Amino acid sequence: MHPGADLALLLAMLVLLVIGTPIGVALGLAGVIGILIGLNPAMLGTVGTNSYNAIAKYPLIAIPLFILTGTLFERSGVAARLVRFARALVGPRRGGMALVAILVCLILGGMSGSGPADAAAVATILIPSMVRAGYPAGFSAGLIAASASTAILIPPSVALIVYTILVPGVDLRALFAAGLVPGLLAAAILAIPAIWLTRRAGFGAEDLAPRPPLLQSFLDAAPGLMAPVIILGGLRSGLFTPTETAAVAVAYSLLVGGLLYRSLSWGTIYRALADSAQTSAVVMIIIALAGIFAWAGSTLGAFNLAAGALLSLSSEPWVVLGLVLVFLLLAGMVLDGISIYLIAVPLLIPVARAFDWGLTWFGILMAMTIAVGQFTPPVAVNLMVTSRIAGVPLEASFRWVVWFFVAMVVALALVAAFPGLALWLPRLLDFRVI
Repeated sequence: MHPGADLALLLAMLVLLVIGTPIGVALGLAGVIGILIGLNPAMLGTVGTNSYNAIAKYPLIAIPLFILTGTLFERSGVAARLVRFARALVGPRRGGMALVAILVCLILGGMSGSGPADAAAVATILIPSMVRAGYPAGFSAGLIAASASTAILIPPSVALIVYTILVPGVDLRALFAAGLVPGLLAAAILAIPAIWLTRRAGFGAEDLAPRPPLLQSFLDAAPGLMAPVIILGGLRSGLFTPTETAAVAVAYSLLVGGLLYRSLSWGTIYRALADSAQTSAVVMIIIALAGIFAWAGSTLGAFNLAAGALLSLSSEPWVVLGLVLVFLLLAGMVLDGISIYLIAVPLLIPVARAFDWGLTWFGILMAMTIAVGQFTPPVAVNLMVTSRIAGVPLEASFRWVVWFFVAMVVALALVAAFPGLALWLPRLLDFRVI
């Protein structure tokens, strides 16, 4: 093994990312560079095998199935019914539409498992109504982008599925349950600056539309509200494995959209299948190419090198944890959640084990930190989606986003300081927490 090959692999990845190389290509090329420098060139024959092994895992079937579930629910009119039900719950009050946006993002996150998908669905429906009610478009875009970031915590989070694949021994059921309370906590804390800003700035004065009938709104939205219950209920009862739960969720979304709401035509289903296949293919290609990087990094000892460098900075667990969270926050500002997990988990799990951090709790901390980055400039994938739908430049949301950033950091700090916030529910449900 050539000295310095481990460092060369990490530097190659960073350089490729900085110059704008697509994340999957950057990971794959960095792995190949590491093999060429540190190992026998004949070892390039392992590239195909490691790419295949990275995706030839039964639990990964859940990813395309949950992506399809979210797409079908989005196009079956579930979001519009959830908005009506949320308005019935909140009622006519100043700042009501802001609370509706947070609530709908939270519920819809339990169907899509993806922050950008959640943001797009809610922004398309709510931003025109919020603007008509007197909310600035920049505020609306920022609020929905921040609220949709909770989708990475609420099951069925695609990023959490990837985490369990990368960290053997972590129970996906426990991780899903562990994300619920932090997700609810983040949404509740986001509501504080949302209401305060609404009343302080004096907008939303026209947000006094009559309250829709509560019972009828609930009955209309009930099939959609049942989706998270089916997912967690099936997992808790042991009736379904996580992958089987994903298949059941697809069947249920077809039942709701096709038979109950009668809003899914064959053409709509075909387009949902095509779009979901495209999204799933991108995810799987990234995971496959990350398999090359993971194998090369493990073989060359690059991950141990990175962990050792981080551990050398301090022996105090809270200092190291703070550095880790800052690193994840910065990464979340420029990369999507799945890519961050693929890059950071092999580097950070040795650190977590060195300090004996619970891997279930650590996975939720990673998800919360990445969630903050999803609506924090410069890239802010959620904010890019909502700003485009609102028809405003990204910078129009910055003055509002800073308040939501502070709120999410407070929620993150609470979960970091009190691990029981994340772990009491999986323990209550008797899931295996490590």
